[in-house]
Amino acid sequence: MLKKYILCFLVSMVPLIELRGGVPIAVGMGLPYWPSLIVCVVANMLPVPIIYFFARKVLLWGKDKRYIGKFFTFCLEKGERGGQKLKARAGRRGLFIALLLFVGIPLPGTGAWTGTLAASFLNMGIKSTTVAVSLGVILAGIIMGVISLTGLHILGL
Repeated sequence: MLKKYILCFLVSMVPLIELRGGVPIAVGMGLPYWPSLIVCVVANMLPVPIIYFFARKVLLWGKDKRYIGKFFTFCLEKGERGGQKLKARAGRRGLFIALLLFVGIPLPGTGAWTGTLAASFLNMGIKSTTVAVSLGVILAGIIMGVISLTGLHILGL
């Protein structure tokens, strides 16, 4: 059973997949939902401080490098666009809620990685970023759990 939790933990740390993949995998493997959710949330949140403090610097450094430049430029542009969308929709005051919902609604490209990168571009503080992203990740985990458990129930598994 520990190997299954480790797999869910590792999947939940992967960009773009994140907890949106970890929770359905846990449910599909028959792991208890609440402990699995905790494992996936912790794993999904581990990279947040690193992303907040270092990702923009690394992306700026690598954007003009030969082999990685295109990808790094793509990531920079995605982070800037995400940040500007959040700011345009919510204004400066509603940024916390907008970030929480951006991360919490499980759509491709709207997870903790992108949300944290966008928050770093908007110079949100690390505390408010961490709390908003944490709550968003929990919301996404609950939504994915409901979808996964409902899907198994409908399929009769």
